[in-house]
Amino acid sequence: MTKIYWTDIQAARLKTLGFDAAVLAQGFHTPAQRNRAFQAIEKNQIKALRKELSERLTCRRPTRAFQLAQDLDGLLRDNAFAKVSTPTITTKTALAKMGIDDTHPLNEQIFWINHTQCLRPMLAPGLYSLMKDFSRLDFRPVRFYEIGYCFRKESDGACHSNEFTMLNLVEMGTPESERLERLKELACMVAHTAGIADIRFEEETSAVYGTTLDLVAGPFGLELGSGAMGPHPLDAAWAITDTWVGMGFGMERLLMASVNDTTMGQWAKSLYYLDGIPLRI
Repeated sequence: MTKIYWTDIQAARLKTLGFDAAVLAQGFHTPAQRNRAFQAIEKNQIKALRKELSERLTCRRPTRAFQLAQDLDGLLRDNAFAKVSTPTITTKTALAKMGIDDTHPLNEQIFWINHTQCLRPMLAPGLYSLMKDFSRLDFRPVRFYEIGYCFRKESDGACHSNEFTMLNLVEMGTPESERLERLKELACMVAHTAGIADIRFEEETSAVYGTTLDLVAGPFGLELGSGAMGPHPLDAAWAITDTWVGMGFGMERLLMASVNDTTMGQWAKSLYYLDGIPLRI
C-alpha cells in the first residue's frame, strides 16, 4: 500500500514546533491515521514547549545568544583582545573605501537612510577606521574586536536574515609568515568556545575581499566565518600599511551550528521565538 505523508500545513506546523527530518518524513496508511498522529504529536510538543518557555522566563537564565556573546567576550579578553564599539550608521564614503559603489552587487542589499548614510551591512568600515588610528601606536600586535548588529536586504532563506549579529576580530602586526596559521588558530578558538567541533576551512571568493579563508561546519558546509589578511588591496584607501589578520563570524550561525540546527529563524532577532523556543504555542 502506498504511504501518505503530512499535509503541507501539518509539515510546516511540525517544523515550527522544532521536529527534525525523521518526524517530518514519517508515513501513514490512511489520512485518519495521519491526522490522529498529528494531533497527538502537536499536543505533546506544545505541552513540552510551554513548560520549557515557563522555565526560561521564571529561572531567568541567559539566552544562548547572550551566553555565547559573554563566552566570546571572555575568550577574546583572555587572549589580549580589546572590545570596541563602532556606529551602526555608516556612510556612502566609507562603503566606497570598501569597494562598494553604486554598481557593486552588495549595494542593492543596503538599507539606505538618505543619500549619504545607511545601516551598516558589515562591521568592516568601522574597524578599518580604527585600524588607521591604532596604526600610530608604538606596539604590536594590536588586537581588538566588535560584536554588533548588521543589516542587509536578504532574500528569504534558512541561513539569512535582514538583521544579524557579527563578531569581527582583528590582529594588527602579525608576522607575514604566520598570518594563515594565526587566522586558523583564532577561528578554531571561536568555534571551540561556541561548542562546535565539526569544522573545516575552505578558500572562497568574496565580493568585497576577493579571496577569503572561510570556516564551515557540518555535513552541509554552513559558513560560520570568513577571514582575510593584509597587506590587502583595500588597505590603501584607509592608509593601512601593517600586516594584519581579521575574521568575521555570524553569531546566529554559530548558534545554529552549536545545536545542529539548519535554519536561522529561531536564533535571529524575532517576535516568534525566544532562545529557539516557538512562541505561537
